[in-house]
Amino acid sequence: MDQQPTTPGQGLTRPPQLRPGDHIAVVAPSGPIDPDRLTAGCEILRSWGLRVTVAPHVLDTHPLLGYLAGTDADRAADLQGAWLDPTVDAVICARGGYGVHRIVDLLDWTAMRAARPKPFVGFSDVSSLHEAFARRLGLATLYGPMAAASSFIEDGPTADHLRRTLFDPATTTVLGSPGATALVPGRAHGVTAGGCLHVLAAERGTPAARPSYAGGILILEDVNEHPYQLDRLLTQFRRSGALDGVAGIALGSWEGCGRPERVRSVMLDRLGDLGVPVLWELGFGHCPSTLTVPLGVPALLDADAGTLTLDRPALVDTAAPASERA
Repeated sequence: MDQQPTTPGQGLTRPPQLRPGDHIAVVAPSGPIDPDRLTAGCEILRSWGLRVTVAPHVLDTHPLLGYLAGTDADRAADLQGAWLDPTVDAVICARGGYGVHRIVDLLDWTAMRAARPKPFVGFSDVSSLHEAFARRLGLATLYGPMAAASSFIEDGPTADHLRRTLFDPATTTVLGSPGATALVPGRAHGVTAGGCLHVLAAERGTPAARPSYAGGILILEDVNEHPYQLDRLLTQFRRSGALDGVAGIALGSWEGCGRPERVRSVMLDRLGDLGVPVLWELGFGHCPSTLTVPLGVPALLDADAGTLTLDRPALVDTAAPASERA
């Protein structure tokens, strides 16, 4: 397996932040896209002063499997083409759903590693790509709202937090939400990683899966999984060794997963004996209003304060003198 080595504790390579006039490509690596939502999302991106290109197959639907946005080969080609295009400054996914697991091994990771770093944005099913970008490219990414996602289109704070993360990342180094509380108290430092629980659990046992999240701050969220299903997924995480040595855990939203107190009970049962801080409801994931969470960046998790604080901005200000680049 062609993996990019990383240095524990130091984080991954951070791409440059965006500036007005930059070029962003929209891709659909997973499920089919609603054209009206895509149009609305692209208009928001353009209102930020970005030039927006929609990849050729974004509005396709697989001829037999209607839950996929086009064929595996076409979805992979769109993503790879956008990443290798020297005129593209960032890539954002249109939506999640399902399909990334089918294309992740179709991508030419050697060629993609040779391309210049750029911000990559998405969540949910895109978790598999975040893992691949970290493991194979050694690149920090953004677990954030997508171009055709309801939260991005309908919730101003969601869009604004992504905008500030892309254009002014020094203003988004402290993440928190009104509902953030300590499930297990304490503080821990590590490099952020993770995403959607059921997607990451499906990675376990594959050649691309990392052995564990040892030393890291693991972020987890999910949608429409019953409490017993969450139990099963977390038990799979435990049995596979994924949680061995994890430094801390930040939990996001659990929309459609049942009563919050039942979900909390599952989390406490499956994570409470690890001896690490666990933060409940940081405010990211499949919720109506969501934060953008950088992955691959060193951060301090303070469960008691209800915050995740990045050591440095998620993206690099290349216009600043080298001595001032945090």
